[in-house]
Amino acid sequence: MKLQSRHLLGLEGMSKEELTLILDTAVSFREILDRPIKKVPPLQGKTVVNLFFESSTRTRISFELAERRLSADVVSFATAASSVGKGETLKDTARNIEAMKIDMVVIRHSAPGAAHFLSRVVDANVINAGDGAHEHPTQGLLDMFTLRETFGTLEGLRVCLVGDITHSRVARSNIYGLRTMGAEVTVCGPQTLIPHDIERLGVRVYHRLEDIIPHVDVFNVLRIQLERQKSGLFPSLREYHRFFGLTKERIDRAGKPITIMHPGPINRDVELSADLADGEHSVILQQVTNGVAIRMAVLYLLGASN
Repeated sequence: MKLQSRHLLGLEGMSKEELTLILDTAVSFREILDRPIKKVPPLQGKTVVNLFFESSTRTRISFELAERRLSADVVSFATAASSVGKGETLKDTARNIEAMKIDMVVIRHSAPGAAHFLSRVVDANVINAGDGAHEHPTQGLLDMFTLRETFGTLEGLRVCLVGDITHSRVARSNIYGLRTMGAEVTVCGPQTLIPHDIERLGVRVYHRLEDIIPHVDVFNVLRIQLERQKSGLFPSLREYHRFFGLTKERIDRAGKPITIMHPGPINRDVELSADLADGEHSVILQQVTNGVAIRMAVLYLLGASN
C-alpha cells in the first residue's frame, strides 16, 4: 500500500486506506521520538525546502524537526529576506528553487490553492502546510492521530469543532479526515463564523454550546483570529467567551470526561479557559509531539515515492 498522489495537498478525497497508512506509519516514528537517539536515515541525501509565506512557529518548527530527524538536508525560506519582497512571483520562486535540485517542498501561503498551483509547476513532492482558509492537512492528521491514540479508534467518535469555522483551514481538514475515518463531526459557533453551506460536508451545526456538550466525546477548540475581529463578526471578545468559550464549569455539567484539543496558539480565557487547557483531559501538548511524528510519516511516504 502506498499513497495515490506524489503530493499531500489536502485530506479531501483521500481514502480511508491512505489515511490509515499515514496514521499507522506515524506510530513507528512516534516511538523513535522517545529514543535517546532520535535520528533515522530514510531521507538521507534528499533536500527539503520550507517555503513559509505566512508567519508560523509550531508548524514550521515541527516540519524542520521532522525533516532533520529523517536526515534530510533542510533549507528554510524566509519571505522577508527573499526576492518575494522585490515582486518575484510564487512560480518564479518555485522554479528557481527547483533549479537547485530540491526534492521536496513544504509550503504555507495565504492564498487558497497555492500548494495545488505549486504541484503543477515543479517536479518535487509538495506538502501543503496551510493555504489560506482552505486546508491544513498535517494538522488534521495529527489531530486524528492524537484521537486514535487516546480512544483507540475514530469510528463512531463524536467530535465538535468550536469557533471560527469560516476562516479555519484546520476545521476543513478535520472534517474531511474524521468523516472519512467514520467519526461524527459537528460544528458550533456564532452564525457569523460558520459558512452557510457547511452542512453539505456532512456535519451538523449548533449555535449553543449547551445544546451540544452532552453529545460529544471531544471538543477541538479553534483559535479566534483576533486580526479578523475588526470586521465585527461578533460584538466583543468578552461576549464571545460568555457564549462560546469552553470553561470547566460548562464541561462539568456534562457529567462525563470530554477530551479537549486546540491547534494553537491559544487565546487563553477567550475560546478556552486556562484550567481546561492545562487540565487532565487536555491533549494539547500531546498534539504538538504527535505533529512531528505525523510529519515524519508524510515526508517518509512521499520521499519513498521518488
